[in-house]
Amino acid sequence: MSKRFLLLLCILFTNYLPQSLVSETVNNTDDWQLADIPPKLVQTKQPEIIFAMIAGEMRAVAELNAEHGFYAYSPSGDYCAMQFGNGYAFVKTVSFSNQKPRYVPEVDRLNDLQNPIYDYLVTHQKTAVYNSTQSNSKQIASLWENLRYPVLARMIKTDKAGEKTAWLTIRLGDRLGYVRLDDVALDKGIPILTYHHILKDSENKHFRDTSTTTSVEAFREQMNYLKQAGYQTLSLADVEDYLNKSANLPGKAVVLTFDDGLKSVYRYALPILRHNRQQATLFIISSRIKTQPQKWSAHDLQFMNKQEIKDSRDVFNIQSHTHFLHRLDNHNSPILFSRKEHTIMLDFKRSMRILSRFEPEQRYLAYPFGGYNQSAMDAAKDAGLHLAVTTIQGKVKLGDNPFALKRLYAFRTDPLEKFAQMVGNSEKSVINQNIIIDR
Repeated sequence: MSKRFLLLLCILFTNYLPQSLVSETVNNTDDWQLADIPPKLVQTKQPEIIFAMIAGEMRAVAELNAEHGFYAYSPSGDYCAMQFGNGYAFVKTVSFSNQKPRYVPEVDRLNDLQNPIYDYLVTHQKTAVYNSTQSNSKQIASLWENLRYPVLARMIKTDKAGEKTAWLTIRLGDRLGYVRLDDVALDKGIPILTYHHILKDSENKHFRDTSTTTSVEAFREQMNYLKQAGYQTLSLADVEDYLNKSANLPGKAVVLTFDDGLKSVYRYALPILRHNRQQATLFIISSRIKTQPQKWSAHDLQFMNKQEIKDSRDVFNIQSHTHFLHRLDNHNSPILFSRKEHTIMLDFKRSMRILSRFEPEQRYLAYPFGGYNQSAMDAAKDAGLHLAVTTIQGKVKLGDNPFALKRLYAFRTDPLEKFAQMVGNSEKSVINQNIIIDR
């Protein structure tokens, strides 16, 4: 059990103590320590659904089978906490039996519970979890559909008839569980979609040949597909947790990003996202923020003003696209490449300082034109940033460099079937090549 979780329980408990008693107990804290309280072996009286936070949403995530032993922590109110994936799930306290479990977990003689997470599985349906990899193994629980669940190990078992079965080892309720690989899919990564300029097809006269201009019609169709297909739009904080193995995420997940801070995004993309209750990250070039609103023109690249940025924060998380570094040199190359690390870092920090007026937590960066090198990555880290995204095509996978994350481009001409494959957890990698960027 994490010390952070124990500390939270202590704070919640303290809130219910009389203030006189609290003041008496905190006079001397020199010898205070967080107790490492071990979980207790429990079983439920009947099959019991458990709940966990998945990317900010509390939802049903699994079902425990009765009479099988799991480990749960001391109750706090009506619920007990138990380890689930990268976090905790919650079980009704009254659902537990006072008797010793009929089926006790086997002793972890090989210390498999301490294995580092090396992959995620993705559930597409209710998925059985077994107590062993033997042919007569008992089902101890079920994982619900639409989950990314951490995997500790993968193995191949051969039965007496010579038939091979691939198994994945997981940790559930602080005990080992086993899932057939055929019942799930291995995680192919999280798609981060990149958008820049949004225009109606009928008004797009000057940007039809650029890959980074999307039609309103295509964008609406893509966002509606994500909503109808059950995709949850994640924040970059969720991606950070994914890479750090510190939170549970859904199987159907996508991240939306918009580079530059263009007025067309405020005019067209924002209402669609707001209607669908979808969130996104807006990477703004802080030197190009306008003081007053510009009269709309579909023929130019216009930038959002201060009030428009403020008004969009219910949908957009405002992050940095640098301050003065979003320029090309005489050789049509990002000017960032010719700058020293310290100069790059100062530009990042200046942009972060300006944008903190709209979003105090400045943690994420989009490199100008996707151009980056080791100096840029080091500067981002020194500036206090946590992640940085590029324009290299691909999905974000466990183990990726957090300062060189891949993204995907969906063209306005892409059929919906191709878009669905691009964002899905399919075996086939779908990417668009030869990106032509608005200059």
